[in-house]
Amino acid sequence: MTFIKKLAPFYTLTFFYVITSLILRLVLLFHPITQSSFSFLDTLKIFSIGILSDILVFCLASGFLWLYLIFISNKKYQKPFGYTLFSLLIALFLYILSGKSILTEYGGALPTIGLVFVGIKTLLFGLFLFVPKKRASIRFWLFAFVMFLYVLLILQNAISEYFFWNEFGVKYNFIAVNYLVYTNEVIGNIMESYPVIPIFGTLFLVTGIISYFVIQKSKIYIEKIPSVSEKIKLSIVYLSMFGIALWSIPKLAKTENATNVFTNELQANGMYRFYLAFMNSELDYFKFYKTLPKDEAYALLEKQLPHIRGYSTTRSIDSDGTEIHKNVVLITIESYSANFMKMYGNDQNITPFLDSLAQQSLVFSNFYASGNRTVRGLEAVTLCLPPTAGESVVKRKDNKNKFTTGSVFKDKGYLVKYLYGGDAFFDNMEDFFTGNGYDIVDKKTFNPENITFANVWGVCDEDMVNKAISTMNMEAQKGKPFFNHWMTVSNHRPFTYPNGKIDIPGDAKSREGGVKYTDYAIKKFFEKAQKQPWFQNTVFVIVADHCASSAGKTELPVDKYRIPAMIYSPGFIKPQHYPQLMSQIDLMPTLFGLLHFDYESKFYGQDVFDSSYHPRALIATYQDLGLIKDNILTIISPKQQVKQFNLKLKPKEGVATEFQIYYDQKPLTTPRTDLINETIAYYQTASDILKRKKYQH
Repeated sequence: MTFIKKLAPFYTLTFFYVITSLILRLVLLFHPITQSSFSFLDTLKIFSIGILSDILVFCLASGFLWLYLIFISNKKYQKPFGYTLFSLLIALFLYILSGKSILTEYGGALPTIGLVFVGIKTLLFGLFLFVPKKRASIRFWLFAFVMFLYVLLILQNAISEYFFWNEFGVKYNFIAVNYLVYTNEVIGNIMESYPVIPIFGTLFLVTGIISYFVIQKSKIYIEKIPSVSEKIKLSIVYLSMFGIALWSIPKLAKTENATNVFTNELQANGMYRFYLAFMNSELDYFKFYKTLPKDEAYALLEKQLPHIRGYSTTRSIDSDGTEIHKNVVLITIESYSANFMKMYGNDQNITPFLDSLAQQSLVFSNFYASGNRTVRGLEAVTLCLPPTAGESVVKRKDNKNKFTTGSVFKDKGYLVKYLYGGDAFFDNMEDFFTGNGYDIVDKKTFNPENITFANVWGVCDEDMVNKAISTMNMEAQKGKPFFNHWMTVSNHRPFTYPNGKIDIPGDAKSREGGVKYTDYAIKKFFEKAQKQPWFQNTVFVIVADHCASSAGKTELPVDKYRIPAMIYSPGFIKPQHYPQLMSQIDLMPTLFGLLHFDYESKFYGQDVFDSSYHPRALIATYQDLGLIKDNILTIISPKQQVKQFNLKLKPKEGVATEFQIYYDQKPLTTPRTDLINETIAYYQTASDILKRKKYQH
């Protein structure tokens, strides 16, 4: 019986979580949005399997509680062990404080978070060590804080699930995950939409009252700290339950198979649904967005993509010239906004090389990124597909054997590689590119002597330049043309790079320095490439993956999607400006047109020099899907919402018309139904084709 009491923190919180979830299910069952009737079996299933799921999910969620409790002890403060541990904590604190830790290397708020966490841990350990008379009191208040935090999170989750249901009529999905990505916008929306102060005031009051009773029921654990043998028994019990939960929860989720959708949603555990959404990264277009009849959607798409066949984008691309099998090097530049370059009005001289290269290239001056993350840029130039709702295809499970730019090159006899200075495991790049026939050259392929500088993201761009040149030299000797896609890394927080290369120190950690160093590294690449025998037979495509920032006053601020793009090939591509509106997904199909490739295409992207091309751009976040056309931005969003904005140019003095990027986005007074339907057609058919696996190679 004594041992059972030592489990009190676990079963008390579990009981509270189950009761809270039960009340939440009852509230949601009778919520006005739950417009459905339930049979006795449906109701039984909702509550029986739902409660079992709640118990098992909380077994996993209490892992942090187990870690906290298992290390509560008085023996670790005894001499000399206590002093040794305290010294190590001080050393760790000073290491982070020095600014030379791995946390500082990453940048952002992580060093501060790490410093605060280790600082608090060190302070508390010191108090326990040097003020033993207050040890019991301090331990009680720490225990009380942990229990208060668990109660608060349980109640906060219940409130969040309620408001999410109130908005969407479902448990957490990828929209909830998306809310974590766009924290500032979401917090602003919550502050404007709900009485936040009364809600949170009541929440903290109720949490305090409930925590009092939970602490009273659970404090026996710290009043009579378990012995080592009791902790071992406790751990065996907990870890056994943890293992059972890991095995059982996915099995129970498979029972969410009723024909009544509300039955499945009410039965589901919100926290597990959030985990699934985070891992699966998809958002069901047909459940949350406006749709058209399937025939109508594809008929509208055919007006944009002539000669597509059936419910697909498959069509024949026939050139009027002889195919040209030049080598192709595609360089996607990390976080490279158009307004970094001189031609778009920047006067900081941070892109001197690309500014000069643009004078010798085919420049697409009215060019928009598909999204605001690297994986969206990679998706756009590889799949040439609209940015569908949820996460990029690059990070989805069904991301292999797709119709890609790489597959077009491979069918033409090219060697195909993806080059990345970091570990391609990051952002699922390795899985995506290898699954689509690319060979990978990343940091793992470097010898230590070939790395002159590296940070948390990988080797500096100059080191990747050397690797790229040696890789291309080897490929050129194989008697086949090559397609190499190089993704840069240096223009990324923490913006560190080798000192002495540019006039901004590498340890300044500035965005401008990251931009200028990347420009410098690309210059070095071209200086080396020009000395190689394969240079004259190569086409270079340079494009950003996305802008440096995506925040704005509207859901899709168009200036935050404007990126530079150019094609450089002396003697083959005539230097000129293409001023028509175009999308990132059009870049590679346009290149194929310049090379006179004949192929069966599934791309949504088009050759912008083809007479059938209608200028437009597709831009999106994870949930807001947009179309720019006729100086109007149309946005479709979950809950079947549609917004339209008139784009009125805000000219910047001294910048040519085609390089102006700033617009006032004013709500459209009279809806353009044709553009709404066209927007729906693009995104609905793309979602449909992916869902039916019709975008395979």
